[in-house]
Amino acid sequence: MSQKLNEFKKYLKEMNQYSRVSTLLSWDMYTLTPKAGFQGMADALTYFSTKQFLMSTSDELMELLEALSAPEEFDQLDETMQFTVSRMKRDMEKNRRIPADFFEAFSQEKSASQQAWEEAKRSSDFSVFAPHLEKLIAMTIQQCEYTDPGKEVYDVLLDQFEEGMDSATIDQLFEELKKGLLPLLNKILAAPQPDSSILAGHYPASEQKKVQALLLDYIGFSMDAGAVGESAHPFTSGFSRNDVRITNHYYENNPISAMFSAIHEGGHGIFAQNVNPAFEGTAADDCMYMGIHESQSRFFENILGRNKNFWLPIYDKVQALLPDLAQVSPDDFWREINHVQNSLIRTEADEVTYCFHIILRYEMEQAIFRDHVPVNELPALWNRKMQEYLQITPANDADGILQDMHWSDASFGYFPSYLLGNIYDGMFLEEVEKELGPVDQLLADGRIQEITKWLNRNIHWYGSTRLPKEVIEKVCGREASAQPLLNYFTKKYTAIYQLVMD
Repeated sequence: MSQKLNEFKKYLKEMNQYSRVSTLLSWDMYTLTPKAGFQGMADALTYFSTKQFLMSTSDELMELLEALSAPEEFDQLDETMQFTVSRMKRDMEKNRRIPADFFEAFSQEKSASQQAWEEAKRSSDFSVFAPHLEKLIAMTIQQCEYTDPGKEVYDVLLDQFEEGMDSATIDQLFEELKKGLLPLLNKILAAPQPDSSILAGHYPASEQKKVQALLLDYIGFSMDAGAVGESAHPFTSGFSRNDVRITNHYYENNPISAMFSAIHEGGHGIFAQNVNPAFEGTAADDCMYMGIHESQSRFFENILGRNKNFWLPIYDKVQALLPDLAQVSPDDFWREINHVQNSLIRTEADEVTYCFHIILRYEMEQAIFRDHVPVNELPALWNRKMQEYLQITPANDADGILQDMHWSDASFGYFPSYLLGNIYDGMFLEEVEKELGPVDQLLADGRIQEITKWLNRNIHWYGSTRLPKEVIEKVCGREASAQPLLNYFTKKYTAIYQLVMD
């Protein structure tokens, strides 16, 4: 090992310690920190994340990356280190343009905005969050001007979350989906609907947590390398492949919410736990492409979890843990977890109307960064789009523009990743069935972990080393298309709702 490579690895290790502390502080802020202690935790998070940022933009690191990029050094590196050096050098050249005082101020504003969003959501008052959102938008634009001068801001933001998937590509995929999905949705909504009252009952959080443990184990999330916490909005934090933490939220009159949040976040966690161990501590570790990451969480949640056959091997165990489900048959349960209805809340939406929740948010972000719609006009625009796509209007801000936490930490450009993930899933389903056989049969036989291992082998193992378009090409042999997802929706919901197709 060359001296420069040895120095670089030592430097990386120290940077990763700051990253681990920042991740732990962030996890703690949203799971355990009391309201009175929030500001102190936010200050600590700002301190450690700024230290990490300074290390990631230092002259010392730049000198190491320059030295390791020289052909005589670079050619001696293994593929993981070549990827890491190239990726970090590219990112560093961008991040060094961000002034340290701006980065610190932005970090502080994110913490303040997250706290303001929580208060605004509790009181259903957008005006509490509005001034913070205004600052975040302005600072996001400023940061993009630092990192990518001359580039269109929203494309820069999209690229941060799903590299290579610019708005022209996304527009094409979303338009293909809208064109094919709207006629199907109208037929579904016109058909007789399931009776949601069958799930009425009391489901204590303590019992829901036992079901959660059953589901996580069933799909292949390892509790030896995982933990579960509780938060207002479920999320996943990965410290390393050996320490992946997920959160959930429990409603005692609605067991479905926590079940599917557990499966969803478990999908994220399985991805993080099954990246090539040789990548740990490098830029290849985990996966930074959120559409690919969301494809995995949503594959488990929807393609597998909303399939009736997923539940057949375990439904009696779930009923034993949740006695109020005892009178609900597997068929009735299946119809209810696939109940398509226009609803206000994205995270509670069925998989069909969910597509329009994301298209709405994508168009909202375009309105913010391309049309420069003033912040005080955003709630009304949100409500108009809800009426346009889902024929309902939120009665208050909490159920409308304040329902998601993403904008409170400036995660602009993240929302399209969810729908890209759905689109990828239609393609992955076709490939799984080509190689392993019908998913219905695999699930009915209780062989779900064969599917998990297929995902481990074909997607998770590679971490960040394959761009999204490369993942689709390697796994599916063609470019991304919404047609496989449309085929999946048509086949599934024709059966559930006994539709007559043209």
